[in-house]
Amino acid sequence: MSTVAQHPPTTTIDPATQVGLLALSVADLERSLVYYTEAIGLAVLEQDATSATLGVAGQPLLLLTEQPGAAEWPRGGRSYTGLYHFAILVPTRLDLGRWLQHWLELGLPLPGQGDHIVSEALYLEDPDGHGIEVYRDRPRDTWQWSNRQVRMGTGPVDIRGLLTEAAESNQPWTGLAAGTRLGHMHLQVGDIAEAQAFYRDVLGFDIVAQMPTALFISAGGYHHHIGMNTWHSLGAGQAPADSVRLQFFTIELPTAEARRAVLDRLDAAGIAYTETANAILVNDPWQNAIVLQVGPATTELAQALAADTSAQR
Repeated sequence: MSTVAQHPPTTTIDPATQVGLLALSVADLERSLVYYTEAIGLAVLEQDATSATLGVAGQPLLLLTEQPGAAEWPRGGRSYTGLYHFAILVPTRLDLGRWLQHWLELGLPLPGQGDHIVSEALYLEDPDGHGIEVYRDRPRDTWQWSNRQVRMGTGPVDIRGLLTEAAESNQPWTGLAAGTRLGHMHLQVGDIAEAQAFYRDVLGFDIVAQMPTALFISAGGYHHHIGMNTWHSLGAGQAPADSVRLQFFTIELPTAEARRAVLDRLDAAGIAYTETANAILVNDPWQNAIVLQVGPATTELAQALAADTSAQR
């Protein structure tokens, strides 16, 4: 029987670990900026001719780099390893309702949806086919755990309730609420057992839900910081160079000591990583680039990370 967790799973990786900053390539930077600022509600924090850093309340969340003419990310059929979706976590249910109200007022179609028991989520794609989730968490003391696995599901979201709450608030839309962050990443991988060996056994995340074709891991008893599946990518490799893609994402560790513990496990496993003045970069088995970062990224660091990771690719 599932019970409300009083003591959620512990983890080898520091329990305060989170995901932080995501970098994507896009075919048309101006088109993407219109989408992410007007429809999603992010703000441009820094921009040059070929890239832009976007975020909320000065905190960078997304780095876009233009690759003119790049092919759209394939969705719905056979694909590559890389990004399935990235998930924008808003602070409250009201914030999710206000975002949905804004989206619909732009004349855009109702997003995909999933009530995952631990959260309410809405799904969409950007102009390049990158998958996006916008979601809010239910309180942690309502999450149910059994045998160290969190109970999640996929049901319909109370769309009417979200919109009613937003309408009753009578608050004008000014963009995503302060406190919005990157809540989790969901990756397309080539093999679940290999993903488990890297993300759990080496990096140190807990497995909090799993099935033959998907794996969900977290730190500190969260429902998941990283999801992985093989639904469109079993046995697949990287996207070709002329396609948009995931460039890197950061795993934010709270202290240098916590990062050192991860590096020690990488060393013990014989997994190479690259250390620069700004970052420690490691690739998962499908060459998804991960930056092991101490604390949250700044706008300046986001640009430096982009240069560092570009030099390594």
